[in-house]
Amino acid sequence: MSEVSVLIKDVPVRERPREKLVKEGPERLTNQELLAVLLRTGTKSESVLSLAQRVLFHFDGLPFLKEAAIEELQEIRGIGAAKAIELRAAVELGRRIHTYTEEDPYIIRSPEDVSRYVMEDMRFLKQEHFVILCLNTKNQVIHKQTLFIGSLNSSIVHPRELFKEALRRSAASLICLHNHPSGDPTPSREDIEVTKRLMECGRILGIDVLDHIIIGDRRFVSLKEQDCL
Repeated sequence: MSEVSVLIKDVPVRERPREKLVKEGPERLTNQELLAVLLRTGTKSESVLSLAQRVLFHFDGLPFLKEAAIEELQEIRGIGAAKAIELRAAVELGRRIHTYTEEDPYIIRSPEDVSRYVMEDMRFLKQEHFVILCLNTKNQVIHKQTLFIGSLNSSIVHPRELFKEALRRSAASLICLHNHPSGDPTPSREDIEVTKRLMECGRILGIDVLDHIIIGDRRFVSLKEQDCL
């Protein structure tokens, strides 16, 4: 294979891999250019594009590159330990993304389902954590997030933060929950007032607040079941 020593500074800016990726997106880059982005630098006498081309040539393309060991990569002039490790990490990450499959979504049919989903994570917390579960139209949990930490009151639980997250996740509905560090899940008047306020905001936005579950120590209370709402 003949080599042409072209330094990256001699490549037009619009054609440099990093700049091209930012401007046009990764899907517009060739395998050589994507590899050059990962390698970052070439050598004193060779551009990173030329180095990337030699790596692909050495392994006869991507299929064998994905199986290359760190020692094999280091056999290529210009590939030291750091570059070899970074390439192996990138290949492994790509493999994991390709083979990743989501677990079966958790479906909420009752307050007991909510309790089973969060009890072990929340019953030992030393502070109150206000959490939302975002659900799709099939009542499957699509996102869980802690929004606030601290005593539950109308000043700390901001509807805008709650519904901003729900809208961002395209949630059809949501369930609010928080823990009582005392272990007693009995709702306070503040708990009920905050929930009514959130439900009213949800009706305006078209996102139902289905329930507010209070988590204690192996016990829970559903405000909906208690006819508090």
